[in-house]
Amino acid sequence: MKQVHKIPLSKIAEDFKLEVIVRPEDFDKIQITSPEVNRPGLALAGFYEIFEPERIQLIGKAESQYLESLEPSTRRLMLQKFVDARPVAIIYTTDLPVHEALAERATAVGVPVLRTAVKTSPIMASLISSLNNHLAPRITRHGGLVEVYGEGMLLLGDSGVGKSETTIELIKRGHRLIADDAVEIKRVSDKTLVGSAPELIRHYIELRGIGIVDVRRLFGMGAVKETERIDLVIQLENWVEGKMYDRLGMDEEKINILGIEVPCITVPVRPGRNLAIILEVAAMNYRQKRMGYNTAEEFNKRMMRQMGVDEL
Repeated sequence: MKQVHKIPLSKIAEDFKLEVIVRPEDFDKIQITSPEVNRPGLALAGFYEIFEPERIQLIGKAESQYLESLEPSTRRLMLQKFVDARPVAIIYTTDLPVHEALAERATAVGVPVLRTAVKTSPIMASLISSLNNHLAPRITRHGGLVEVYGEGMLLLGDSGVGKSETTIELIKRGHRLIADDAVEIKRVSDKTLVGSAPELIRHYIELRGIGIVDVRRLFGMGAVKETERIDLVIQLENWVEGKMYDRLGMDEEKINILGIEVPCITVPVRPGRNLAIILEVAAMNYRQKRMGYNTAEEFNKRMMRQMGVDEL
């Protein structure tokens, strides 16, 4: 069963500094479940075949001017019909005056009406971005998340493989902790995953033999970060003798998280390997690939050219 995420309308009103014109008795209990925001031009014209009341409805200058062009009796009828469709919330933009007929009907049936001085397009874009973040599909994975040279690296692996020890070494080298032990991952768009730590363990790392460490207090605010995009997955595993590990970097492994394919590198762990340095190199190499230079491909081309010369 798909989990439905919610955000209180009161929090949206607070975050965007919205003026509450009509406040129903249950205002603080109203929850927003859809990241979509609608401009109800068709609804105000009388078309309700695909009207979705769970969306926040924005009334801007275009909708307001259209309503003003109607006969007063028709305008009142259209506004009452619109409110009777029970939208989860109605927001007037650009500090437009709220129509008296709408306010009266909204008060009677308990539909919240709010207002902002921001123009329609900017407030719509901001609302959609915020709602996509708050209502995004999400999962929690056992692992760690660190920012290394600007790249978000999700560290996965069995318990005891060395994720936390590697993370603390990266922090000592100037990189930043986002989460240790558990990572909350959100799909905020069709291409982007964002990770954060559960509030209870935010900024903490568990080191076996030492206990819980507060990274923010030990290393300072510059050593931690609230959220980070997940660019690369590092799968740590104990070294298996005889297993063929990628030595050239030609194989491009990916892992599916919430329907998004993320590049994945498997790093074998054994005594003597400095994992922090290896991950720093992995982050720089991944950035280089994104900028259009693939070392493995260039090395392969050089070998092919050399073989061609030898055969002459």
